[in-house]
Amino acid sequence: MARYADVFVAPVPRDRMADYRKMAELMERIWLEHGALSCVEYEADDAPLGKVTSFPQSVQLKDDETVFVSVTTYKSRAHRDEVNAKAMKDPRMAGMDPQTVPLDGKRMFFGGFKHFLGN
Repeated sequence: MARYADVFVAPVPRDRMADYRKMAELMERIWLEHGALSCVEYEADDAPLGKVTSFPQSVQLKDDETVFVSVTTYKSRAHRDEVNAKAMKDPRMAGMDPQTVPLDGKRMFFGGFKHFLGN
């Protein structure tokens, strides 16, 4: 059962959605092969602009972009650290250039979350 999760929120240009899908599918394969319990991607569908804060504001969303939320689950934080270390050393990661990936990493945010409630 998952007890730890990495969560990423990122702006993705709509005209790079196919590239983003390809990258996300590769990342999913890598992380699952190295032991992650699950990897899911969610595209914003009902995430309106807020008055104080919101998903669009959190990534300084541009008119030609959409917001994605990625969640990868693990058994524990220690398990996450093991999986991430292995995944980052995977040769398929060598081609990931922050300048060419289909998202703006400067406006992306992420964090690790320990289990609090629920199955």
